Order: sequence, then structure tokens, then C-alpha cells
Amino acid sequence: MSRSHGIARGLTNYGDQDFARYLRRSFARSMGLSTEMLGKPIVGIAVTPSGFNNCHRAMPELVEAVSRGVLAAGALPRTFPTISLGEVFLNPTSMMFRNLMAMDTEEMIRAQPMDAVVLIGGCDKTVPAQLMGAASANIPAVQLVTGPMSTGRHRGERLGACTDCRRFWGKYRGGEISRDEIDTIEGRLSVTSGTCAVMGTASTMACIAETLGMSLPGTATIPATHSDRLVAAEETGRAAVALINTPITPSQVITHESVENAFRVLMALGGSTNAVIHLTAVAGRLGIRIPLSRLNEISDETPVLVDLKPVGEGYMEDLHAAGGMGAVLRELRPLLNLDTLNVEGRSLAQRLDEPLDWVDRSVVRPLSDPVSRQGGLIALHGNLAPDGAIFKRAAATEALFETEGRAVVFSSLEDLARRIDDPDLDVHPEDVLVLQNAGPVAAAMPEAGYLPIPKKLAQRGVKDMLRISDARMSGTAFGTIALHVSPEAAVGGALAAVRYGDRIRLSVRDKRLDVLVDDDELARRLRDHVPPPQPERGYEALYRQNVTQAPEGCDFAFLVPSSLRQHRNAT
Repeated sequence: MSRSHGIARGLTNYGDQDFARYLRRSFARSMGLSTEMLGKPIVGIAVTPSGFNNCHRAMPELVEAVSRGVLAAGALPRTFPTISLGEVFLNPTSMMFRNLMAMDTEEMIRAQPMDAVVLIGGCDKTVPAQLMGAASANIPAVQLVTGPMSTGRHRGERLGACTDCRRFWGKYRGGEISRDEIDTIEGRLSVTSGTCAVMGTASTMACIAETLGMSLPGTATIPATHSDRLVAAEETGRAAVALINTPITPSQVITHESVENAFRVLMALGGSTNAVIHLTAVAGRLGIRIPLSRLNEISDETPVLVDLKPVGEGYMEDLHAAGGMGAVLRELRPLLNLDTLNVEGRSLAQRLDEPLDWVDRSVVRPLSDPVSRQGGLIALHGNLAPDGAIFKRAAATEALFETEGRAVVFSSLEDLARRIDDPDLDVHPEDVLVLQNAGPVAAAMPEAGYLPIPKKLAQRGVKDMLRISDARMSGTAFGTIALHVSPEAAVGGALAAVRYGDRIRLSVRDKRLDVLVDDDELARRLRDHVPPPQPERGYEALYRQNVTQAPEGCDFAFLVPSSLRQHRNAT
């Protein structure tokens, strides 16, 4: 073994490298490692178990399987922890901690002696954070996802977190089901380990990781409880060892072409709006930027092919049984960049040249007969969103695609919680609900964009309304919702100038979002804008001072290459 690899890689600085090597080996021996094992290359295994992360409950089995693969291939596996982000267990929102996890992952990869790394994660912000960290550390890396949950059952109906959570909660708010029934459903929505059972953010990012080439082919959709998930883990360990012998770094895998492929797959999946931010952040770590105008071109060219909730009817276990990402990518082949490289060292063309056993066309539709002729997501522009907003047309009500209504404005998350169910709230079904000050700087951009239908309207049977905010929306959610409005209200974006009673117009056809107020009046209103107070200390202060806006991925400005920082300053 080379003196600069394995246990001798990146020696602690004592001013005496030979002593540092001697001391490190001595302490490694205290862990029961033989001199033979200390002579082998090392695969680090980034692990993210937590009592506050249900998605990662099966982590011990995955670690054992990865380690088995590493050992069988002739290397030494070494696990190391990073912080774990359990989506629903974090306050104020997991988004605040994605960048912290990315920093943790990057620095632990860089600081500890490993020749390659396996990243094990699944929950919404975990895979983006791990890919961001791996891209910046840029040593050979393979992503392994924990896999989606299997569905539960309620009165003969399959249930899965968390689209069905929202559907039944909406029924409860509307008085359609009782308190006893919603309590019963609570225990039937999430019944196994793994990530949400639908095409939410976690599943979308798993599919994106495979499309980028950072995960092994065929591994994105394997259910968490399926034995093939452990087989995939073992193969991932072997693949990491192969990368030591024939190095392929994340910067060779995550390229402009593979990122465009990932955006195209996002459209075909009808995937999560959050993926736009996360993929932008991952790409940004390597100086890659796909403008929103290109996002719209890709969306208009790419049909929705996958019939899963929240857009369609199926669950992730159905996609896996239907042929998984292999089936989707083969249908998209005429639209993809085929020269991209994966962690196996193969091009996408080489992968897709292999035959596929079978495809269930009720789940993965052919390119000639799609679920929808256009992609699931678009970017909107206009005087209300000069730098862009994101709209999931695949999950929206088509009757509201061209709409104009009166703004009913909530100035903050607290104001929304206080007034949304007030029986005296002046609101009508044709109005537009507007939430301000929920963007990255104001509130770390929580998944609050799915504003609830006011209870007085829900009880009258209203199922959808146009809703607008600078917040995010869960990938499992649905509705006519414009999100990620940029610049956000807190930094003086036009959203901050909207007042109750203003007229707002959405045009999906023209990809526009406008408030029907003249520019001079908007400017006058914004002259009185007061930004929110900054936290005084801690990570929250670091976050608020350095987080970028949604079109830049909400990363920290100091973590992206200088070329992107210069572009940001110029624009």
C-alpha cells in the first residue's frame, strides 16, 4: 500500500509525519485491527442513523452489507457518523440543516483516511447533503439510499406516507371523517422502515442520484424491506473498492450533461419541487448552473411517464416492480445525453444497451403514450417573481392554470396559523392565498407552501385554490401552488409588497406570475420594507447571513466555486 493511501492517508499534523503514521497505527491496533488489515485500502461508510429518523431505521443492516462487500473486494471498511436529518423531527425545518450536514459530510470525508466513500442516507435532505459534500470533497464516492417504505392498508385501500397523510387530513378538516378514524389512519400510513412511499422528495432524489450516475444502476427504487436492498448494499461496497483501483471522482460523474439528464428525469417522474433546489445545490458545488429558462425548455420537451402519487395513482413499490429507473431511462433515451459516466465507469448508453426483463406499462408509460405530454414542473416569471418561482403543473388543478383572483395575504407563518381557520376570515374560493416571509432568509424555507384550505371553505367542499409563497412544499403534496418566489419577501422581493385585495394573475400557458399593481406603486410600498432581525449567534445566524436564494439552491455562498459567486454578484 502507498504511504499516502489507506491508514496513511491525510496524516494528523504533529510536525513529524513518521511519528504521525506510527501513532495512528498504534491507535488503530487498539481497535483490534491486524497489521494485515492496516495494509489495505480503506472505504469510509458515512452512516446517518438516529432515534429521530424513522427513514434510517434499517441502517445497521445496510452498514453490515456494505462492509461485507468492501471486505470481499479486499479493502477495509470504516464507518463514521455524520448528523442525521429526520424530516418531521426537526425545528424549524430540516432545510436549515441541509447545508450543515453537507459541511459535516465534506469535512469528515476530507479529514479522515479513506480512499473511497459510501454514503448511506434516504430522508429528504440527507441525500442532497451527502451529494453536495461528496461533490466538494471529490474523492471516489457511491450513494446508497435506504429505500422507500412499503404501503399500509385501511379499509381495503393502500396507504403510503405522505400524500395519503395530506389527503385524509384534508378530509378531516373538511368534516368528512371523524376524529376516531383519523387517529386510526395515523397508525396505518407509515408501517415499515424507509422513506415516503410515493414520489416525494426522498424518492425523487434517489432517482436523481441514480440518473446522475452516483448510485448503482437499479438501486433507487428497491423497497427498504426488500432483500435486494441488502444485495444492493453489498454491491455498493464492492463498487467503492473498484473505484479505488480505477478512480472516478464525483466531478467526472456530475457534469452539465448528467445534471440536464437529472432535470429531464425529474420532469418525467412528476417529481418533487424540492428537487429543483437540491439538484441546483449539488450541481453548484461543481460550478454547474442550469438556468430556469433551460428548465422550462426541458419541461416542455419531456412528458410525464410515471403514474405515481402525488401526480398519479401508484407507489414506489409499484415503480420498482414495473422496471424501476431502468424502464424510465430507456423510454427517455432519445432525449438524454448518453455519454455521461456512472460510478461503474460505464456510459449511460452502455447501460441502456442492456436488455430489460419487463416493463409494467400501467406504471411506466411509453414515450408515445405518456401520462402528460409536458413535464411536471415549470418555472414562472413576472413582476411578482422577477428571479423565478416553481409550479408543479402535474399536481395542480388544470381549471386554475389561467386564473386571476383577489389576494388574501398572510404576513408570516404565525399569522397564517392564527387566522387561516378564523370563521370571520374574508376569503372566497376564487381568491388567492399569499404567504410572505417564509423564504430561506426569513424562516429557512419550511414546507409551508401547501397552505391549508381555510376551514370554512373546506367544509363547503373546496378542494383547491391558487396558493403563492416564498416557502417550499413537500414533495408528497399536491395542489395549484406557486413556490420558491424569488427574491423572497424578507430581502425586499416584490412578494413583500402584496397587499390584501390586490389582484394576482397566474398564466401557466405564458409561465407568468404577476400582481396587477404598477411598478411605481410596488416600489413605493417596498421603500418602507423592514428586513427581519438577524439571529445573534450560532448556526442559525450563520445560515441567515450566508444562505442564497432558491434559484441558487439555497446553499451557502462561501461553499460554491468562485466562478458562481462572481456570476451571482454580477446578476
